[in-house]
Amino acid sequence: MKILADENMPLVREWFGRHGEVSTLPGRAIDTNAVRGADVLLVRSVTRVDAALLAGSRVKFVGSATSGHDHVDCAGLATAGIRFAHAPGCNAGAVVQYVLSVCCALRPDWRRRVIGIVGCGAVGGRLYRVLTALGVRCRVHDPLLSDPETIPDLTDLAETVRAADILCLHTPLTHAGSFPTFHMVNDRMLAALKPGCLLINAARGAVVDNPALRERLATADLTAALDVWEGEPAVDPGLWRRVAIATPHIAGYSREGRVNGTRAVYEAFCAWQGINPMPLTPEPAQPLAQDVGTLADAVLATFDVRSEHRRMAAAIASGAAMAEVFDRLRRTSPERREFGHFQIAVTGDDPLAAELRRLGFRVSVE
Repeated sequence: MKILADENMPLVREWFGRHGEVSTLPGRAIDTNAVRGADVLLVRSVTRVDAALLAGSRVKFVGSATSGHDHVDCAGLATAGIRFAHAPGCNAGAVVQYVLSVCCALRPDWRRRVIGIVGCGAVGGRLYRVLTALGVRCRVHDPLLSDPETIPDLTDLAETVRAADILCLHTPLTHAGSFPTFHMVNDRMLAALKPGCLLINAARGAVVDNPALRERLATADLTAALDVWEGEPAVDPGLWRRVAIATPHIAGYSREGRVNGTRAVYEAFCAWQGINPMPLTPEPAQPLAQDVGTLADAVLATFDVRSEHRRMAAAIASGAAMAEVFDRLRRTSPERREFGHFQIAVTGDDPLAAELRRLGFRVSVE
């Protein structure tokens, strides 16, 4: 069996190599010629999987090590009898870490603000649980949810937008159906945001009308942090210059998030083959290298999003083409570990201990 995988999928050789010959390529280099000899195709979000890519191939299993799957023609795969699997929620912890890092960097008083969450699935739902556990006031919109007992802060989109001091987007990108999200954040919604609102998009770029946002940022009291961009990797330079935090689609790009994605498609592959997956080996916790006096200290010690913004700014200033910069920065993003990887020692009466545990840190009491 021949298995072709995106080179940015960790542990792909260790897990899939037991079952076939594994070869890897950069995601954007996976084309029709590369796929032609493969039986199994494993991708991430930069590879568009459709009939054109698979033409003439013998692929029978496609796995996407990603939470979303708008880059995959799922209906076309089903029609062709090709099994598909992806990894919903695999990067939820990483995206929560990204959002909290943005909040700590741009809104130090974020815990006293109202945070709106649009899309409350695996990622948005995890963010909501973390925020409410910390006592943060939230407003949530998700038309696919209707149980106020599970999410008492559920409301309509207009109320979520009106109330939010910080608005976080965590929807899939859809163009059809009852609730399409393509350009959901348009000029009208942008005009309805509170003055001074912080807009964070860690979903998909085209959920936001990027030209409309560019114009709004030029004229209104609005702050934006964008990890995803319409038309990426060809980012609009006019928009890039106006956002407070710009990153190259790395919100979910932690070590844990990528391993979770590989593991999810590996387990789906094993189920398809009728075999038992290799067991997971847990990693020991690592002490956090920096002293922690506040929750913000702990968040930014694990990941300070401003460093990624500076890296992107320096690369763009070099004069390289934007698309080339974007892909290179994403490929070479420094390895990031999530909160749960770190051990923090606190004194026995420190109230910070409970808050750190709510974020997922391993806490020891001295």
